[in-house]
Amino acid sequence: MRRRWALVLSSVATLVVVGGVPTTAAPSGPDSLRADLDRILSDPRLAASHAGVVVRDTETGELLYSREGKARATPASNAKLVTSAAALETLGPDFRFGTEVRAAGEQDGGVLNGDLFLRGEGDPTMRAEEYDALAAQVAESGIQEIRGDLVADDSWFDDVPLGTGWAWDDEPYYYAAPVSALTVAPNEDFDAGTAIVRVSPAVEGAAPGVELVPATGVLEVDNRATTGPPGSDADLTVEREHATNRVVVTGSVPAGGEAVEEFASVPDPTAYAADVFARALAAHGVEVSGVGEGTTPEGASVVASRESIPLSELLVPFMKLSNNGHAEVLTKAMGRAERGEGSWSAGTDVIAARLADFGVDPEQVRFVDGSGLSTMDVVAPRDLATVLTEARKRPWFDAWYRSLPVAGVPERFVGGTLRNRMRDTPAENNVHAKTGSLTGVTSLSGYVTARNGHQLVFSVLFNDFVSPSPQDLEDAVAVRLAEYDGADDQSRPAVRLRSVLPQDDPRTEVDESQLECSWVKAC
Repeated sequence: MRRRWALVLSSVATLVVVGGVPTTAAPSGPDSLRADLDRILSDPRLAASHAGVVVRDTETGELLYSREGKARATPASNAKLVTSAAALETLGPDFRFGTEVRAAGEQDGGVLNGDLFLRGEGDPTMRAEEYDALAAQVAESGIQEIRGDLVADDSWFDDVPLGTGWAWDDEPYYYAAPVSALTVAPNEDFDAGTAIVRVSPAVEGAAPGVELVPATGVLEVDNRATTGPPGSDADLTVEREHATNRVVVTGSVPAGGEAVEEFASVPDPTAYAADVFARALAAHGVEVSGVGEGTTPEGASVVASRESIPLSELLVPFMKLSNNGHAEVLTKAMGRAERGEGSWSAGTDVIAARLADFGVDPEQVRFVDGSGLSTMDVVAPRDLATVLTEARKRPWFDAWYRSLPVAGVPERFVGGTLRNRMRDTPAENNVHAKTGSLTGVTSLSGYVTARNGHQLVFSVLFNDFVSPSPQDLEDAVAVRLAEYDGADDQSRPAVRLRSVLPQDDPRTEVDESQLECSWVKAC
């Protein structure tokens, strides 16, 4: 991990004259807070960049600080604050995604004389285990042979797999996985639309073993790697070639070492789901003659079904780990629920309507996706602070608040993307906030309890910097807010903060140090 220490906060004094003798007296109350925040934001890394910051006291309603508060900026994953709040308001905390298996045709003993349809509604929690459970239900229904095809039905959503404004060179990476109403997650993080590429060392000089988890034939592996000497460093690159299903493995792993796991996005998640389900059916003794895609006919009978965990629980991996895919299926689900169309345009229309309900003018913001991966998304920190303030009044707030990353808490599903930040400061186990990172963008918005016991909402959006990510500056803002003492507040002495960024791999097209740590599995 790259570690960088920076002096980010220093005391501020004002020259006054007492009895003709110059002396210094620190400003107090909100003035001291403003002076210290101004000093933090004067860091040269933000010169000629956009730095928007808003701080509000939720108990008094007082605007404690605003710099470029009304100026729109790219929020990166802070967009998920809006998407998740809109989803809770629209779909409800008890919302669940559904997946069904339906039979079209007559069943004669163990033979289905027709097609078997796998119909999805976007559930990102469908792993190989869940498809196996569906296959077991099919077998328990008495079906042993399907004389027609296994047909994958992803018509609940439209057929647009990637969001508007997503970078073409992000497409092979798991954080930009295609979106579909049928998909597969390979792990308990529910990284839907991706597969784990597991590389296991062989004897020195031989090609390592490579397997896909879950097993699937929709990706083609091109293994060019080798097994290095025992004790050597693992130097492995796993990358799916752009716009293909070919995963190229290069480099080396040490003999006798542990297996190395990397992620690759799957270009056709519907075919992926059908393939994993077909293998599960075979494992349960159900013969399938062919696999295709289509739409489930009216009147087809349900032979197996599953519902996901409720939205209130899905929020934890979604928000703690900043999962882009979860944001996008929720966006399309909102469009389907309120507009009858599972598309990004319908879903973002619903998000705009919810923003209006929260008191934000939807004409002053733009969201073209739900995750914030698009650089076309723009919102002002004032508006994010408004959403944070209004959310406190909603019945689902407690579940939403618990889903936010918590500063300095090492447990992954508590600290999330903030688990390595603000440790050993007043912000530790205090700040609950959403992170956001893209190239030239970093953001942090959420809640902090100040020293005087008041809960503050804050939003920090930094754009257009060319330095390494100045995350330590937004952390410094949050720490200073945790120290705020209301009318008795005084300027604070200098503090040191550690900024832990993902390490950039120069062999890849992206700069990993500019991305969310969870996107590169660094937190």
